[in-house]
Amino acid sequence: MYWWYVLSDIKITPGKGQGLRNGFLTDEVMRNVYVIYTRISEGATAFLLSEYKYMAVFMAGFGTLLYFMLGIALSSPQEGSKPSAAPWTSAGLSIFAFVAGAFTSVGAGWVGMRIAVYTNARTAVMATSGSDEGDQSQGFSHGFQTAFRGGITMGFGLTSMGLAALFLTVKVIGSYFGELPEDLPELYECVAAFGLGGSAIACFGRVGGGIYTKAADVGADLVGKVENNIPEDDPRNPGVIADCIGDNVGDIAGMGSDLFGSFGEASCAALVIAAGSAELTTSFTSMMYPLLITAVGILVCIVVATMGATTNSVKRAADIEPALKRQLLHSTVAATVVIAFLTQFALPATFTIGTTQTTRWGALVCVLCGLWSGLFIGYTTEYFTSNAYRPVQEISEACETGAATNIIYGLALGYLSVVPPILAMCVTIYVSYRMCNLYGYALAALGILSTMSVALTIDAYGPISDNAGGIAEMSHMGHEIREITDALDAAGNTTAAIGKGFAIGSAAFVALALYGAYVSRVAIPEVNILDSRVMPGLLFGAMLPYWFSAMTMKSVGVAAMDMVNEIRRQFRDPEVADGRKEPDYESCVAIATQAALRQMIPPAALVMLSPIVIGVLFGKFTLAGMLPGAIVSGVQMAVSASNTGGAWDNAKKYIEQGGLKDKNKGKGSPQHAAAVIGDTVGDPLKDTSGPALNILIKLMAIISVVFAPVFQSKMGGIVLRLIE
Repeated sequence: MYWWYVLSDIKITPGKGQGLRNGFLTDEVMRNVYVIYTRISEGATAFLLSEYKYMAVFMAGFGTLLYFMLGIALSSPQEGSKPSAAPWTSAGLSIFAFVAGAFTSVGAGWVGMRIAVYTNARTAVMATSGSDEGDQSQGFSHGFQTAFRGGITMGFGLTSMGLAALFLTVKVIGSYFGELPEDLPELYECVAAFGLGGSAIACFGRVGGGIYTKAADVGADLVGKVENNIPEDDPRNPGVIADCIGDNVGDIAGMGSDLFGSFGEASCAALVIAAGSAELTTSFTSMMYPLLITAVGILVCIVVATMGATTNSVKRAADIEPALKRQLLHSTVAATVVIAFLTQFALPATFTIGTTQTTRWGALVCVLCGLWSGLFIGYTTEYFTSNAYRPVQEISEACETGAATNIIYGLALGYLSVVPPILAMCVTIYVSYRMCNLYGYALAALGILSTMSVALTIDAYGPISDNAGGIAEMSHMGHEIREITDALDAAGNTTAAIGKGFAIGSAAFVALALYGAYVSRVAIPEVNILDSRVMPGLLFGAMLPYWFSAMTMKSVGVAAMDMVNEIRRQFRDPEVADGRKEPDYESCVAIATQAALRQMIPPAALVMLSPIVIGVLFGKFTLAGMLPGAIVSGVQMAVSASNTGGAWDNAKKYIEQGGLKDKNKGKGSPQHAAAVIGDTVGDPLKDTSGPALNILIKLMAIISVVFAPVFQSKMGGIVLRLIE
């Protein structure tokens, strides 16, 4: 709240401007800033409200399905499973948790979007500081701090909201079950639906927001930069407002809901698995250890981020990226120390998980493995996507021979970038299971998410600074200010890529933890991939990320074609093309909105219905094969797609900054045109398909956990029973 108050002191209404009156902030410029800010705010609000109407229908329909299927399954459990004392009440409590998670996820996306929209124009205004005296260092410093403080407000607001909502859900449902250890497994099985609600909403947010932002971006780039050779964010481009709106509804609201879903699912998986430990269930503090990890992580990140927001360490473009990276490093180091102290007091000296006896220090090792592997994944992502390193520079050099070689190099980089994070995940998975059995997977996931507040902060910084650059261009602040906002945006592109790597890594661990919770709930001691019921599921699961990616990529293509046709139509008017007449921005916003809402339903339905259909038709063993197939395939595809798109984006910026060291190979050159094509192809990879794959592997796993009683009952495996 403090940083929100600080941001509110920056006025963007005409005639004000926090006392900033310089040659770049004339009354006309301030009027333009306010009009553009209002358009972006209204467009983003309208899209999210429309999207939430679709979500409300989904929540009602899916919640009804969940209630009746769970109620019937719990009323007639399969032999060997514990019957519920009040099956329909348990089903109702699951619905309560589901709705609580869904509403919290909606709130996370909404709050994140509002904060980002509120901050972007203020960042552009503060970037003019000191420009009259020719002192760009003030513009860099104040612009960076404004965008970063907006990220802080979002990051800590969302994580605190998620933690409070989950804890209240546990307490409300716990008031019905009581505190007897034998009731805790059923209690936390009901609470698991909280993660399902959060992730289901995140699915719509990621897919719908991703389609919106990339349809607008691709349309604006193809017609504006490639066909008409006008600068990025030029106000003559009819798609430029829709492009700015897309940054907020896709990269901000979508990421906020995504990481909130990861937190909810990892916590629920840990609680479900821990409920089977006699030693942990005797102490409320020990059971709440997963939530305490997140709580102390928030406190640590508050201290680190506050220091970053108050120290004046950014004076030039080269200072921006290191300042953001230090946030991740410092928060990881500090969290290591604090979580070690927490573990000493929160967990018993020894406890048993399944058939594995472990110690509190074994649990700490699991958390720290996840924590440090998250940092490693973030840094390797930076290496493969930042134009400060050779991989992206090689892609830029490949543009000298055309778009084809640019595409080839970019794909190769994406495939190669999978190796380091997967190796880190392999080590973490092995150590975590050896230390704490299935509980170790959940603790590793919570470890990587313990610095989620800072991850959200630096991820939100990117779209905020990107929007600030667009506002500076459209309001005619001058090329000097655009240079500052471009530098802020360039660092934001890299940190956004780091954020995507962080989200993918956390999604992998979360999905694995949920898989452990699933096999625990359906009482499968081990999964034999040679089993005729398991292998088909494994192959089907490995295929799903490809099917899902095809649907999301095609959705972007369909929506982008509508956008391209509309922008071309408007550019046929000479007055629009020359800047003498304002384009019809609203028509492009309407096209992007309707296309995104229409196209998001089939991919979301594929993700949500696949585990239910497989479980009901073919049973729990086939589903136990499908889930790891999707995890193994989806994680690799997500890393490759996100890094390929990020590398193409920064290769384009490297050429624009004169990285090829030839003034004839910069903006407007054939090399730049080749780079723009690569960037345009990479847009749906890095901002739609890649990030949405996180949701696929997590959501299918949490659906399997919540619907486990259904698959274990007589409703599961109908087809196989008929065949056999």
